[in-house]
Amino acid sequence: METTIGPPPPISGRVLPLQGNPGIPVYIFATVFASFCVITGLIWDICWHMSIGRDGLLSPPHLVIYLGAVVAGLFSGFEILRKTFWGNSLEKSRSVKIWGFFYSSLGSLFCVWGALSMLTSAPFDDWWHSTYGLDVTILSPPHTVLILGIIGIQFGAMICVVAIKNQIRAFEGLNYIKKKTLDKTLFWLFALSAGFLLTIWYTLISEELGRMRVHRSSYYIFAGAAFPILLMSVGKAVSHKWATTAVAGVYTVLMLTTLWIIPLFPAEPKLGPILNHIDHYQGFQFPLLLIIPAIAVDYIRHRFGHLNDWQMTPILAASFLIVFFVVQWFFGGFLMESPYARNWFFGSHYWYFGNNPDWEYRYKFGPWMVESIPVLLKGLGIALLATLVSTRIGLAWGNWMHKIQR
Repeated sequence: METTIGPPPPISGRVLPLQGNPGIPVYIFATVFASFCVITGLIWDICWHMSIGRDGLLSPPHLVIYLGAVVAGLFSGFEILRKTFWGNSLEKSRSVKIWGFFYSSLGSLFCVWGALSMLTSAPFDDWWHSTYGLDVTILSPPHTVLILGIIGIQFGAMICVVAIKNQIRAFEGLNYIKKKTLDKTLFWLFALSAGFLLTIWYTLISEELGRMRVHRSSYYIFAGAAFPILLMSVGKAVSHKWATTAVAGVYTVLMLTTLWIIPLFPAEPKLGPILNHIDHYQGFQFPLLLIIPAIAVDYIRHRFGHLNDWQMTPILAASFLIVFFVVQWFFGGFLMESPYARNWFFGSHYWYFGNNPDWEYRYKFGPWMVESIPVLLKGLGIALLATLVSTRIGLAWGNWMHKIQR
């Protein structure tokens, strides 16, 4: 069901009334597929490091990541060249002009830049491993270049879909049924691309959001600063009652699918010291329960849609943080301490091969991971401020995406 939520963002700038029989270009599907490849390859690469340790330039996870970069770069690059040399005046009027010569959609530019950045990171990462050995952090210098490229592709895929979706809105005389069909397809392509972007967003700060930290206020400060900016923006970018829930659902399904499938395959550590002897891949992490605050956010957007963004900001921010805190505090405790979470479904028994499997705090909170009530409340106050800022930026970003036609 599609529903307009609240007053639509004001449309400023050039609005293009269009004629013709529109469709969804092939490069749109290609960029969303590329976005899927890079995030699944990245999660597989993290599991590879947790389970095997060693990798090379052409390891299987890297090949999946490179496939995404190549697909995004080639299809987006070809689309730019096609519009520049063979595009008609209508296509060029719906494009951004670059360097006074090339014509491109805004999303294609991000995809090309992201692909170049990712492919540049490959030899950099190979040299880094040869020189310094195994990474001890997700955000090593070569991985930072890689992740920036991944974000470029994923953001570009999302913007490509939004631009086409907004262009469909501007077509005059288009058959109602076809318009609804195209709009529905584009909505789900948008939900997929935004969900993949949310997953990389999570991966960037996953070291700060491990289950061992769930009873610390820093956990909620990072979550409040990182997630509303994207979740609120997608709710504004497209006119759909459950847009935020759909995006959080894509993140949840992707994280669960990789958690359940990757550990089915055999893997053995190839880098010492090996303290935890394993014979299969170790899974990444059970997804955060972002889908529950996302449902609350969508309900509030629908219930209080008559309010402006400044009035909605404190309501949405407080609702997100309260719901997220309640569900994640108790669910995180379950993942950390309950023996019922140590199975293939929840995956809390997965453990890095270089860590001692008999560590006394493997399945309980260490004293340094528990805060006093005054310290916790102070931290939650900071988390609320971070959530307010993130929410307001997200709403403004969504208004901008809602107007993109190029």
